[in-house]
Amino acid sequence: MQLGRRQFLKSASSLSILGASRALFPSWMPNLAFAEGLNKAPGDVLVNIFLRGGMDGLSAVVPYFEGGLYYDRRPNLSVSEAALTDLDGRFGLHPAMTPLKELYDEGSFAIIHATGSPDDSRSHFDAMQYMEYGTPGEKNIGTGWLGRHLKSAAWQNQSPFRAVGMGTMVAQSLRGPVTPLALKSIADFHYKGRESEVTRLQQSLSSLYHTEAPLDPLGAQAKLVFETVELLQDLNALNYEPSGGASYPDSEFGLGLKQIAQLIKADVGLEVASVDLGGWDTHEGQGTLDGEFNTLLTELSQGLYAFYTDLSGYMQRISVVTMSEFGRRVEENGSSGTDHGHGNVMFAMGGGIAGGQVFCDWPGLSSDALDDGDLAITTDYRDVLAEIVQGRLLNPAIDQIFPKHSFTPLGLVRSRA
Repeated sequence: MQLGRRQFLKSASSLSILGASRALFPSWMPNLAFAEGLNKAPGDVLVNIFLRGGMDGLSAVVPYFEGGLYYDRRPNLSVSEAALTDLDGRFGLHPAMTPLKELYDEGSFAIIHATGSPDDSRSHFDAMQYMEYGTPGEKNIGTGWLGRHLKSAAWQNQSPFRAVGMGTMVAQSLRGPVTPLALKSIADFHYKGRESEVTRLQQSLSSLYHTEAPLDPLGAQAKLVFETVELLQDLNALNYEPSGGASYPDSEFGLGLKQIAQLIKADVGLEVASVDLGGWDTHEGQGTLDGEFNTLLTELSQGLYAFYTDLSGYMQRISVVTMSEFGRRVEENGSSGTDHGHGNVMFAMGGGIAGGQVFCDWPGLSSDALDDGDLAITTDYRDVLAEIVQGRLLNPAIDQIFPKHSFTPLGLVRSRA
């Protein structure tokens, strides 16, 4: 690899001295952002899981007490009451989610039903952007709700691992002045037959910059790059053994959760992490106890249960929340699937979550209670996120994180304050 000082300066000229240039890395390595110093956040680590495609919350958490108002509209897709795991005499968990009932009973897993974005868009792109920006109906703000949380926090943790997006692209929710780390796989720092290239890269940059005792900002940047690469190598992802016999799904989603667990255990200053599980757009062949929906719900449940088991000793300072851009229509379609809807369900998990209950101002499934054929939204998803941010992440700047929104607490979290 040939990398001259002038070439590096040119590529880095538009960045602040606290930002790191991608020129420091070969193209196959993850995109990292670096800054010196470490001032750890006082609150929880937040893990945000986005279920892309519009999850069918009415099949995940079934309002079986509605009787024919639910079952008659879904003659082929409804989950029978006998197959459900009862929660509170009104709602039941889909069989694929049965492992999470244990966490529900322990008070560490909560369900928020009839929730979502108040914007009525049924466009995946628009609905996801509105939710990730935290500004329903407003696209021009340009930053995500997590990005604004990081900016507005009273502390400014300068760890390069402050915000991590698992995958090749960083979620829009993380957009903001605090540059997140996009990490596809910690193992990229161990194999692919590229160890010699890492060594050559380090030698090349060491000859250009004073990385042992840096005298200038760019030298300090290079030093921090090397230290962070070494830390990732030390995590030894290939030989990681989850605690408590936890078994993550053999998928990108499972790998993402496993690597977030590693970063939390390594105590590297992680504050927020995002990971996706896509494929929920089940217009055809959705299935009930089989099919794609069941497969995805099994993957989600196994991943959450494994994450909790692996980090059981850390969960008092971890909050996990799931969201999806919208739900599905109450009535199944003619292709054994469900079309884009409105109201949905969210899940929250952690030692500080007031679990063991379904938070819900249930609107009902009668025709006059539906929102144009969809489950109506009675809880704004921002209320869920804001309560976690304020009560568990200890950031009171909700007016900056969710502008123009006055949130109503649900009693979802146990305050750390």
